[in-house]
Amino acid sequence: MTDQSHSAPAEQPAGRTPTAIDAVAERWVDTMVALSPEWAVWLGRPGGEGEYSDYSPAGDERMLAAIRATLAELDATDPVDAIDRVTKADLTRELRLKVEKHEAGFQLRDLNVIASPAQGIREIFDLMPTDTEGAYEHIARRLGNVAGALEGYTETLREGIRQGITPAIRQVTEVITECRGHAASDGFFYSLVGAAEVGGVPVTDALRRDLDAGALAAATAYAEFADFLETELAPAAVEQDGVGRELYSLASRDFLGATVDLDETYEWGLAELARMTAEQEQIAREILGDPDGTIAEAIAHLDQDVSRKLDGTAGLQAWMQDLSDRAIEELGRSHFDIPVEVRALECRIAPTQSGGIYYTGPSDDFSRPGRMWWSVPEGVTEFDTWRETTTVYHEGVPGHHLQIGIATYNKAQLNSWRRIAGTSGHAEGWALYAERLMDELGYLSDPGDRLGMLDGQRMRAARVVLDIGVHLGKQRPDGQGLWDADYALEFMRANVNMDDAFIRFEVNRYLGWPGQAPAYKVGQRIWEQLRDEAREREGADFSIKRFHRRALDVGGVGLDTLREALAD
Repeated sequence: MTDQSHSAPAEQPAGRTPTAIDAVAERWVDTMVALSPEWAVWLGRPGGEGEYSDYSPAGDERMLAAIRATLAELDATDPVDAIDRVTKADLTRELRLKVEKHEAGFQLRDLNVIASPAQGIREIFDLMPTDTEGAYEHIARRLGNVAGALEGYTETLREGIRQGITPAIRQVTEVITECRGHAASDGFFYSLVGAAEVGGVPVTDALRRDLDAGALAAATAYAEFADFLETELAPAAVEQDGVGRELYSLASRDFLGATVDLDETYEWGLAELARMTAEQEQIAREILGDPDGTIAEAIAHLDQDVSRKLDGTAGLQAWMQDLSDRAIEELGRSHFDIPVEVRALECRIAPTQSGGIYYTGPSDDFSRPGRMWWSVPEGVTEFDTWRETTTVYHEGVPGHHLQIGIATYNKAQLNSWRRIAGTSGHAEGWALYAERLMDELGYLSDPGDRLGMLDGQRMRAARVVLDIGVHLGKQRPDGQGLWDADYALEFMRANVNMDDAFIRFEVNRYLGWPGQAPAYKVGQRIWEQLRDEAREREGADFSIKRFHRRALDVGGVGLDTLREALAD
């Protein structure tokens, strides 16, 4: 490992007198929380307990009016310093894009397998506290409001049917299956309330009745929503998975917070995929000690190595926590200034079984720490550390947890908007950048762990090509016609060493969530460009540690805004 100089934990930044721009940003966050109470759960704020956003067309219009009012305030307010300039530029960019997406009808076709209201209405329960009976009362109240949230969402999708703006049939079919699962007697809602206890003591009988009634109401609502999808939306859904260049360009800008040349990015993705493949082939030969060894053979060799195996979810959770704790402790002494509050990271097994791994940030006051979640598919009981070491660094430190934790910590300098905003390109790009950084620092010197990192990086490069290829209708790399869903699945199978059910889910995700998947690798590319630009500007005075601190202190912004801020 390199750069072993020691440093003390960071001190709280000096306070800054809030400005008029800060006030506009704070009011916008308050407006978001008022109109979307789920945000209060994410932020750990009191208020709106048990309530939902209004997912109906009327609710969308109220949000649009609030966006336009905030834009008018921003236009009428002048920044007084560099922090203000960043806030005004980024919040304006974000809100104007929301208006563009509304005018393009994004909300009318907002149904996909991973990140639409169909999932969000359920997923908010994953973050709700369960440590007191009062917390379970809030859960009971929100369970009772699931039906209203889905009814409003149904109204919006019906308006999409009326206007001829609908999602692809593939997404509708998959979401029907998800919703039927939630509605089942052994589905999420019944499992949630079945485990209700506080400190090992069952909740009161009265609260138990409220929870049971809420679970029944929520499950019934999801069953009825599935019926709507099957009988009304499916017949109106479009066959084509690709959304076309116009909608894709908006989505790409949204997820990156930057405008990129999509055609150049597609070609770069092909070159990056070839580079990742070559790196994998080289490390595979090293693992096997065979100049003719293949990637598949190296993977089989690692999968048979019992020293790299974890047994059961308890073993997985303990391993995640230990690896994360060690990374925080060591990097906090040698490579990063990590405040005490940010050093708390909980690794948990998620209550769902989707197969995803994700991070949720700390509450604004750090009373709820940042958390790394692993959603283990049903029946999976064995895990390979070589595949997942880099995942812990991606989700934890120096990845998402460091980035989001630092932004949350900098409340003396940054308004609430700057601490909670950002884009997939900013967040996921940083996390991939962090993976490569850990390799450079020697934390992935084990050839198996490095192959695991390269496996993930290759997947991210492959989906840059796939996502742009499908949605823009580009020529396939093999020259045999245009991209479509069948070729996308074949392409991912050739580039990803994972269970086929996972690959199918991933491809469906890309098809239904245009622009998001490439934001990881494209975001990494932009982060690396920003570092290289800073190195060129500063010459011999350049410090990578100072660059990281300065970049993370900017908080959550789009990548174009970040570039402007670092060059200022």
